Amino acid sequence: MCKIYFLMFLIFSLILFILSMYMFMYDFSVIFEYVILHFNSSSIFMTILLDWMSLIFMSFVMLISSMVIFYSEEYMKEDMNMSRFIFLVVMFVASMMLMILSPNLISILLGWDGLGLVSYCLVIYYQNSKSFNAGMLTLLSNRVGDVALLMSIAWMLNYGSWNFYFFVDVMKNDFEMKLISFLVILASLTKSAQIPFSSWLPAAMAAPTPVSSLVHSSTLVTAGVYLLIRFNFAFNSYMFYILLFISSMTMFMSGLGANFEFDLKKIIALSTLSQLGLMMSILCLGQYELAFFHLLTHALFKALIFMCSGSIIHNFNSIQDIRYFGGLINLMPLTTTFFMICNFSLCGLPFFSGFYSKDLIVEFMSMSYLNIYIYIVFYLSVGLTVSYSFRLAYYLIIGDFNYLSLNSLSEKKSYMLKGMEGLILLVVFMGSILSWMFFNKPIYICLPSIFKLMTLFLIVLGVIVGSFFFKISFSYKLGSESSIKVMDFMSFMWNMPYISTSLIIKLPLMSGGFYYKLMDQGWFEFYGNLGLSKLIKFLINIFQRFSLNHLKVHFMMILIWLFFMIIYL
Repeated sequence: MCKIYFLMFLIFSLILFILSMYMFMYDFSVIFEYVILHFNSSSIFMTILLDWMSLIFMSFVMLISSMVIFYSEEYMKEDMNMSRFIFLVVMFVASMMLMILSPNLISILLGWDGLGLVSYCLVIYYQNSKSFNAGMLTLLSNRVGDVALLMSIAWMLNYGSWNFYFFVDVMKNDFEMKLISFLVILASLTKSAQIPFSSWLPAAMAAPTPVSSLVHSSTLVTAGVYLLIRFNFAFNSYMFYILLFISSMTMFMSGLGANFEFDLKKIIALSTLSQLGLMMSILCLGQYELAFFHLLTHALFKALIFMCSGSIIHNFNSIQDIRYFGGLINLMPLTTTFFMICNFSLCGLPFFSGFYSKDLIVEFMSMSYLNIYIYIVFYLSVGLTVSYSFRLAYYLIIGDFNYLSLNSLSEKKSYMLKGMEGLILLVVFMGSILSWMFFNKPIYICLPSIFKLMTLFLIVLGVIVGSFFFKISFSYKLGSESSIKVMDFMSFMWNMPYISTSLIIKLPLMSGGFYYKLMDQGWFEFYGNLGLSKLIKFLINIFQRFSLNHLKVHFMMILIWLFFMIIYL
């Protein structure tokens, strides 16, 4: 079953890549519309947009999916429900396809919700309390964006169509349409885990590693960025400035957090968050094609980094703490080589694929007319990327082997290695291929020499800072109290998981307990059902006395009636 889906996705990927190149060369796109339903002068269309952007993104998603499914055959071989896992991955890819292909908000919502639902099923795949909590955090964080998208669909009912391509120019200036743009931005922030919705992304690491490889490279987290790329003409400058501030803070916060984290998968997840912030930032500066270029190159090397980390975790009996690793270059040479190539690409080392997009982004930012805050945050984030990458390389490759004194750890030629080998050439060469393809006219960037050398200077500084971080021992025995507090604050992403969970839940829980004691078990109990039952019993007893037909009761009633008659007369 794995081999069938692997071949199918691989063939589709090649076909779609060739088609996208053809459409890009001839500047040509196709739109299919199928009417599903007519009501109230509005029509629901199933719209499919085929242009170079949607086709090349689908090609990359299918290529990574094919490698992940091939890789999963060995990684998940001991799982009792292998077929269920593969079907969930295929459903995940199908939801992503539906979202990529459609310029219609209703069919986008189908793919959007499909991604949310299947991601929940995959995060809680290992059924334990940690996975359940992570799944609930992922699902409920994404529900905010789903509701925003539903509200934008309801608002677009006023305009007679849900095809946002018709309204892209109007959305900039019309006040009502600005609301739709704002809701779309909110939806994208939740899916791409920008501040204040960042806490679900490291929590989603509870999923199996092949799923993390797919989710954090080209599908779930990039769906928000892709939606913004499609909507980028609809936003005005004020929206872009707000989004630029949020994305730059996310980029800085996640880069800082990754330097203090010890969980291998969480470090890579925070690295993904940092790169998403970079994509969002350059999108806000008006370069949507550059953001898309980085999205594609990032998808390749991040998928391979996760595959390498999965192979390491698999061989270390599911241990994820990087302090246990070390000296892996002697034990797993091929995996660590792939890992370091991806790390170099992530840092933007010439001339790996990440360099072509990342260097262009930083240089374009240096050319833009921006304030000092954006400059500092951008360059610091570049330095922090190199810092955590070098720290990770030290703990995995250079440092002492800290796992077991007696072990039989070795690298075998396997499906996992073959799956990784399928992506390594693309990680090295695809950046230059895409740069030739996207930018068919040469881009002239004129900068002072200090700005040209700033990136290189910060890369060197990042290596020095990274080496400083791994030499500090952040343990409760050796570290000072202040350093532990700093480490906890940074590695918990400025306490964002607490804010997203405990802080939001605390007030409703406390108020619920208070009102339960005061009202439900207090005065409401006395004046509610208990008081009513006492009153009804009392009235029943009185009326029962009247129905007993005593002669004295009749005489009493006659006397009362005569008394009232005399008073009335």
